[in-house]
Amino acid sequence: MTDPTPRQTALAAPAWRIAVVGAGPAGLALALQAAQQLPRAEISLFDARPADQDVAADPRTLALALGSVQMLRRLGAWPTAGVQPITEVLVSQAPPTVRLRHADAAVRLSAADEGVPMLGAVLSYGTLVACLQQAWQAAEAAQPQRLHSRFGQPVNDVRPLGGPGSVAGGVEVDAGIAERFDLAVVAEGGVFAEQARKAVIHDYRQTAWVGTATLSGATPGLAVERFTRDGPLALLPLPPAADGSLRVALVWCVPSDDDPVAPLTDDQRIAVLNTLLPEAAGTVVALSPLKHFALGLNAERTLVDGAIVRIGNAAQTLHPVAGQGLNLGLRDAAALVHALRGAAPDRLAPLLRRLEWQRGPDRWSMIAATDFLARSFTWRWPGLPAARGLGLAALQALPPLKSALARQMMFGRR
Repeated sequence: MTDPTPRQTALAAPAWRIAVVGAGPAGLALALQAAQQLPRAEISLFDARPADQDVAADPRTLALALGSVQMLRRLGAWPTAGVQPITEVLVSQAPPTVRLRHADAAVRLSAADEGVPMLGAVLSYGTLVACLQQAWQAAEAAQPQRLHSRFGQPVNDVRPLGGPGSVAGGVEVDAGIAERFDLAVVAEGGVFAEQARKAVIHDYRQTAWVGTATLSGATPGLAVERFTRDGPLALLPLPPAADGSLRVALVWCVPSDDDPVAPLTDDQRIAVLNTLLPEAAGTVVALSPLKHFALGLNAERTLVDGAIVRIGNAAQTLHPVAGQGLNLGLRDAAALVHALRGAAPDRLAPLLRRLEWQRGPDRWSMIAATDFLARSFTWRWPGLPAARGLGLAALQALPPLKSALARQMMFGRR
């Protein structure tokens, strides 16, 4: 056997050293995509939790758009069980609203109308993360020389080398021992109340109550968003229970300063929900204990800081009114990996500038839309609910515009 030539040695050496900080859905998806699409990249995945922690038990609910589902399937990281497709979405305004002849204050989006098998899917956080982590660990086992898991190692700091805004110097990641990388992707998010404040911030003074409801008379695969006087109320379809009953994940947003949900018993909450929901949603017959958390906007002005890129909740934490936070983060991850294909570290600065411009329209249109909707529930303008209902009725009456909205929700702004 002959020794490798200098050219062969150069080609075999890693072209990139990339750190991914955070092994949640966005971080794992990015690390897995980079492993598959950047064969000359050395990738280190950091997370504070130990690798053997049972992430599958995390019951938090995720709603993924069709584009995200397709991306995860291409990665070989889509669960085969515990997933409920969304085949219809009903968005409506609760009374008081306009009453129109032959029209409701509602818009209905259908997978059949768009010629797709589903508009999206609902699953638990733990189900998705466990599947992504299994796929990542399989890739790592196949290529241990360039893929590295650093679970149980919290990252204390990520800082540019070579001065503010520097790219040429790369970044230093401190997880006990400072290490140098060409690029660091920060995907550690967290919830609004626990985050350090970013450049663009607004506290909506709203609380989200979340849990699981059991319905009778519901349509399988139907997601419901109801605009109420106090805030949006959403039902996301879950896989049927063992006894065949239909379950939904509940997200009930109300004012924090005068919270109407906190003092209620479970029976009272069920009664109130049934007065707020449209008939098409079915009837709530049982409700799990509810948890609550504060809602706000917390976003960076840019995704890029030198050789540091932030994605997912590390870049923007949004109000859940549109359910698009994780979908936006997954599109950020896909765009970054695509931009790195065929590139080299010495071309990182112009590459990241292009990425910022490329992601801007999708990112800022989603931030603006969710911020406007969230703020609108704090306004007490006469006629505002009626105007919102009129807008929904008009959208339902204009199929091309309704289809454009469905496409943006499924795939983002293209």
